[in-house]
Amino acid sequence: MPLVPEHIESLQPYQAGKPIEELQRELGLTRIIKLASNENPLGVSPKALQAMQDHLKEINRYPSPDSYHLKHALAKAFNVKPNNVITGHGSESIISTIMRTFLHDEDIALTSAGTFMTFRIQVKSRGISLIEVPLKNYRYDLEAIADNITENTKIIYLANPNNPTGNIFTDDEFLRFMDQVPQRILVLLDEAYFEFAAENPDYPDSMKYRFDNVISLRTFSKAYGLAGVRIGYGFAHENLINNLMKIKLPFEPSGPAQAGALAALDDNDFLNKTIQIAHEGREFFYDFFNRMGVSYLESYANFVTIILESEKHVNTVYDQLLQKGIIVRPLKSFGLSNGIRITTGLPEENAIFAEHFKQIYKSL
Repeated sequence: MPLVPEHIESLQPYQAGKPIEELQRELGLTRIIKLASNENPLGVSPKALQAMQDHLKEINRYPSPDSYHLKHALAKAFNVKPNNVITGHGSESIISTIMRTFLHDEDIALTSAGTFMTFRIQVKSRGISLIEVPLKNYRYDLEAIADNITENTKIIYLANPNNPTGNIFTDDEFLRFMDQVPQRILVLLDEAYFEFAAENPDYPDSMKYRFDNVISLRTFSKAYGLAGVRIGYGFAHENLINNLMKIKLPFEPSGPAQAGALAALDDNDFLNKTIQIAHEGREFFYDFFNRMGVSYLESYANFVTIILESEKHVNTVYDQLLQKGIIVRPLKSFGLSNGIRITTGLPEENAIFAEHFKQIYKSL
């Protein structure tokens, strides 16, 4: 028997966007514009920053193991009970806890191709079979996903808006899909970009429903600008949360992360400005790509994905933008080898990207 199981030996790790520090070391550039990882270009809420700084004097103490104050604040904000809330080191940590809690033996996980890769990695790390249904016109094909449900299907993962395509499935589509999902199957509804899509009347905000077999996942990494401290949260039926809490690592998220998230929830001015910046950035990119004749996917998140002619063109654009100190995200690791995802930045960052992209694209 090998020391490392075969399903771990063959596993491809998560590929993050290129770090700013790495590009600075490689090219010696002083100014880097990172439009690769869907981070908040405004930084972090001043209220959250102050709360984390205030908490530093307490970091010799373990934090609340159940994020007591944050759980109660989230419960109040979204009209649920504290026992319906779970927190973790980002939504990825909660996904990991879900995998360890509910998947075993002959269970099968089901999702779409061309979606957030963490779910795929977490499933395969457990040695569990995974079915990935192809995208249809770059959108989730919920009908095909429902058609692939079998007696061994245990978990279905849906991201809405989807990362990296940015599009959504609608309220009607979601309800028709849930009508076909047996109660014995757990549905993970990843709403990491919820804040950017919530204003759309067709968006199926999961908190409108009370499905006992749905776990909603959200994060403070995007709209709230807390990516660096790693904190996410989820909502589910009390029974599901109780079982997740048996497996969840103790004392996560950290004390500063809990303090920052609690304060961020109270900073609507920062949140609204973030959403406005993302909306204006999307409109800027739409107008620019329309004028350039570049295909793009309409987005309800804080990024826009473009579709180029080939993977070769993607690599050329990516490499040449790096030489200019601009980091974007090629999407081969997501299964979209001819796609590039561009995070909406500050207006001046978007303009600099457009200037250099125009020159590069014309030379292809």
